[in-house]
Amino acid sequence: MTRRSRRCALSLTVAVLLASAPVIPGAGAAYADPRPATIEAWQQSSSARLVADGSLSDVLALSAGNVWAVGQQEIWDVWKNRGTIRHWNGSAWSEVGLRDSTGAGNLRSVAAAGPGEVWALGDGHDGLPYLAKGDTAGFDRVQVAGLWAGDWLGGIDARGGKVVAVGSRDDNGLIVTGQGGSWTAQKIKEKGALYGVSAGFAVGDTGEAPLIMRQSAGGTWKAMTVPQIPGGYLRDIQVDNPKRALAVGGIFHGPDDVEPLVLSWNGKKWTRDKLPLLDARLYGVTGDGKGRNWIAGYDAARPAEGFLMSRSKDGYQVIRGGGALKGRDAVRLQAVAYLPGKGSVWAVGHVVDAADRYTDVVESFGPATPTQS
Repeated sequence: MTRRSRRCALSLTVAVLLASAPVIPGAGAAYADPRPATIEAWQQSSSARLVADGSLSDVLALSAGNVWAVGQQEIWDVWKNRGTIRHWNGSAWSEVGLRDSTGAGNLRSVAAAGPGEVWALGDGHDGLPYLAKGDTAGFDRVQVAGLWAGDWLGGIDARGGKVVAVGSRDDNGLIVTGQGGSWTAQKIKEKGALYGVSAGFAVGDTGEAPLIMRQSAGGTWKAMTVPQIPGGYLRDIQVDNPKRALAVGGIFHGPDDVEPLVLSWNGKKWTRDKLPLLDARLYGVTGDGKGRNWIAGYDAARPAEGFLMSRSKDGYQVIRGGGALKGRDAVRLQAVAYLPGKGSVWAVGHVVDAADRYTDVVESFGPATPTQS
């Protein structure tokens, strides 16, 4: 199974368009939050203003006026390709510089231990994984002892003074842990790769089936028991608490045949959720911490429309937007973030046109207004 990176892009602001699928009941834990009185809707499409062939890979919202996104620019030019870090201050996007002469290639993941400690992760132009720490004033590369040329890192989490990054080394999963300036790189015994990490859970695949690791109180990472799903893989995870989490990915049946996959955790076991019948790829997941989730991806049956699924105690609802726009042959939303206090989410990704050119995209979703419902 090929490694799927989390990349992204844009389109211009457009008039609101919404088409919703019926709610499909799903498996999982009970939820405390009631379903909103109005159906959620796509709101608008905008840009973080990357240069030509730009793509966003991940997004993190600390507040409505403090949003971070990472990605890359000049994707198809090996000499110009470089990673980028963007910040939204509530009214505009700006690029935050990397204070490093070697520079970064694709930046795949972003996390924060707090407003003044943001971490970005991806590839270095020197062949090593790239890890940088900073704030709105700029980022500095952090040298991690124990990483090798050829190591690959795909996801990062930062909380409680500890940073955890996951990926692969050779044919096995790799977990890198940092605390107080000391780093440990651990090649796990499980075959495959890890792509996402959150609050002591890491997800990926063995190359043949889904893989979920969990960190014990003593710091050891162990593989969890998951449903038997041949061809299954996981790309992202949202953890509300030790008794509630959601992991998203797919089931690979062939190059053009991928079935969406969501696994839910209730504190005792992982269960496969029942999903709407879709030809969709699922890439990123977020949540409000109270049992409501949003999943970003791409629907091959309706490629020119932004695609998001919301999940509540009542099941799943598909939200679409931005259909039939000039230049939008395909919209792939690679990551999604919940904006605290706003009741809305932002998904980032990329738009691909007929000439296979990329443009970064930031699509916003939220409660429907009377004109949207």
